[in-house]
Amino acid sequence: MSQLHFYKFYLEFGFLRRAFRHKFRLPPPSSDFLADIIGLQKKQTSGDLPRTMEGSSPFASLKASINLQNDPIIQKFGFNRVGLTRCLLTKEEMKTFHFPLQGFSDCENFVPTKCSGSVMDNSPLFGLDCEMCLTSKGRELTRISLVAEGGCCVMDELVKPDNEILNYLTSFSGITKKILNPVTTKLKDVQRRLKALLPPDAVLVGHSLDLDLRALKMIHPYVIDTSLLYVREQGRRFKLKFLAKAILGKDIQCPHRIGHDATEDARTSLELARYFLKYGPKKIAELNLEALASRQEVHAAGQEPRNKTEVVQQPNTSVLECLDSVGQKLLFLTRETDASELSSSRNCQSIKCLSNKEVLEQARVEIPLFPFSIVQFSFEPFSPSLTEEMNKRMRVKWSEMSTVYVGPFSKNCNLKVLKRLFKSFGPVRSMTLVLETHQPHLCIQYEVLEAAQLAIETLDGVLVEGICIKVQRPVTELTLDCDTLVNELEQDSENQGTVYLSGVSETFREHLLQQSTLFFGLEAVILPKDLKSGKQKKYCFLKFRTFGSAQRALNIFTGKDWKLKGRHALTPRHLHAWLRGLPPESRRPPGIRVLPPPSEQQALQVLKMDHPKIAAWRWGRKIGKLYHSLCPGTLCLILLPGTKSAHGSLSGLGLMGIKDEE
Repeated sequence: MSQLHFYKFYLEFGFLRRAFRHKFRLPPPSSDFLADIIGLQKKQTSGDLPRTMEGSSPFASLKASINLQNDPIIQKFGFNRVGLTRCLLTKEEMKTFHFPLQGFSDCENFVPTKCSGSVMDNSPLFGLDCEMCLTSKGRELTRISLVAEGGCCVMDELVKPDNEILNYLTSFSGITKKILNPVTTKLKDVQRRLKALLPPDAVLVGHSLDLDLRALKMIHPYVIDTSLLYVREQGRRFKLKFLAKAILGKDIQCPHRIGHDATEDARTSLELARYFLKYGPKKIAELNLEALASRQEVHAAGQEPRNKTEVVQQPNTSVLECLDSVGQKLLFLTRETDASELSSSRNCQSIKCLSNKEVLEQARVEIPLFPFSIVQFSFEPFSPSLTEEMNKRMRVKWSEMSTVYVGPFSKNCNLKVLKRLFKSFGPVRSMTLVLETHQPHLCIQYEVLEAAQLAIETLDGVLVEGICIKVQRPVTELTLDCDTLVNELEQDSENQGTVYLSGVSETFREHLLQQSTLFFGLEAVILPKDLKSGKQKKYCFLKFRTFGSAQRALNIFTGKDWKLKGRHALTPRHLHAWLRGLPPESRRPPGIRVLPPPSEQQALQVLKMDHPKIAAWRWGRKIGKLYHSLCPGTLCLILLPGTKSAHGSLSGLGLMGIKDEE
């Protein structure tokens, strides 16, 4: 499978294109794709790395010069000390980081804490931490600890889940079957007690508190999350264990103890929040936490930096090294006929199956028991001739979808005005006059699909120079399902929130920045350039955080002030780049033959049984079933490796998402 196959069978992959918000292009694979992805080659050449290293503590002071202005904590909070209310997560932040909120469909049965008083800088703080196990319905609560200011534990309860327990997650929770057997306390008992304990202006403090509140199935409006309070670069988060040592100078979650102590973790989160409020952002920025964390990660990987005074960059650690450093194994599920070096790795648990169906069944059982799993489905390879034919047809299909025929026009029409009109929808690859018809028509091939669609939606059925014109795509066997495909591309999860604009000038970016307050949620501006001249083209794509933000921006851009033409995007960035790289096909391949009557039934039977389209549909269904069996919060990567052979190379495609991601 490759990017070519995904878009050839795009309509068959309905679940994949909607569930996975992020897609990216992969280079053609090496001889052992999986070994490269997991880092097996690196692991074998570098040898087994020691778990710990001799020398100074990773928290030894760093003498590297620190530019406080660029520290993410300073950028968010400034230099001066802040009050409690400034540290609270806003509703928008709670939504972004998937905290349970009232009115959201996934929180219908959640219980509010009824804390609705006004929060002041002297409002009471409560540290909260929960432990979970894995049940037949996902993660469920097994322990809750609530600590008041001053460190007094006001609640520490074991909780028996309502559903069958599959994994006690003892290494993290410390909970075992023996501990939980006599427990009778249920989730509803804990919810009732917590509501009674918390005053109206209570502020809950925790580390990755969204997970705790979801385990409690409760909604609370006032939260301080220490994993977000101590801001880290590039959206990453510091671990609680690291912050406890670096900020408070104490060791928690010690390796000799089985599982975490929920009361200790809750108390630590509370102390971290108090430290932040007492000493302020500048004091924390001066600690240079990023450099401390990088040094600790290097220690964990057994690598000594050459110069101890320099700020260490994030090491490029493989998946196998990460798992090995915490004493965990990787799960690899595949068919017996598929060979990979990965299955012989010592910290890889391999399970070989007889069929793809068995791979799927085993995956649904085994995946919850491992921190990282690889599930390999495999099919009979497409023949080189079929793939080459597919490639040709894809070029033609996208070319025809980006082409429109327009007319009729009068014989005295002003061609210069018409050309300017149609160029206003986007970049034109070619424009030719069609004289085979009774009255002249234009054939316009656009560079991007959005431009052709915009021309159809804007001008079809409109009067031009007194004549009602029709704007349509060529009708061929490759464009018969074009309307369906365009509609599905617009619904693609990666296109949600992206808009296409035409008619932008060279000063567009500056104008956009000057009025940035109008465009809430703008995340990216993509301004394509001409590959030869390097000049900016007259169209762009804007990526917004939500569909609503994109729609509001589109209304502004196409209004009287900006006077641009635009619509919601149809081509994800990786696809847009791929299509640009395809060489134009000058001659259409022969169409599908109309079969004589005796062969029609036979052809339909082949379509039902052996057609590549059916294989693609079945594969998409298997991935969908596996996805639905996963726990919420699971990071999922679908990798179509691409191909590399004597017949040519095809780029792969990656699809990434988090289970139940908003």
